[in-house]
Amino acid sequence: MTAKPQLIVKGRKFEQVLDGARTVFMRDGFERASVDDIAREAGVSKATLYAYFPDKRILFMEIASTECRRQAEDAVAQIDFTAPIAQILRQAAARIIGFMQSEFGRRIFRIAVAESESFPALAEQFYHSGPQLVKERIAAGLRCGVDRGELVIDDIPLAASQFAQLCKVDLQDRLLFTADARVTPAEEARLIDAAVTMFLARYAPRP
Repeated sequence: MTAKPQLIVKGRKFEQVLDGARTVFMRDGFERASVDDIAREAGVSKATLYAYFPDKRILFMEIASTECRRQAEDAVAQIDFTAPIAQILRQAAARIIGFMQSEFGRRIFRIAVAESESFPALAEQFYHSGPQLVKERIAAGLRCGVDRGELVIDDIPLAASQFAQLCKVDLQDRLLFTADARVTPAEEARLIDAAVTMFLARYAPRP
């Protein structure tokens, strides 16, 4: 497969190819996943696979963006936006940290960083379907807090980015530089408490 980005062609077996590729990528990782294994797992010929995805990285990018969007939407569905803002923030922080520690989250983050220079479309797609989408969902929760008078924020997009970064303290470095980015439940609770406390110290109304 070549590295040149090309348009994705959809057809009758498109989802079948994605399902097979998702299984192989999650099992073997990006580098070790072979075209032969993907075609075999998907139950299609290599010619069919190439017809849909002439580049393995485009195939991975499609899977990554779809999965990131799905997990983001699932996370939002589990957050109660009618709850007090501190509870909303804690729920959001738990979802962010959980995704970062997941096998998929760790793998796609590292691959997007590693491939960013030679295949920038992959990194850009990951950003828009992952971090950017998460910040948009956080911003929606912050607007609820502002509307109820629980927060005072002039720049909601910036505040959403700040909160997302607070949730990544230490974890992002682990993702880049260590083999295991997981934290213990006690460490996770500590990260969540710190992120929410610091955020509210900045944006909660003054007495």
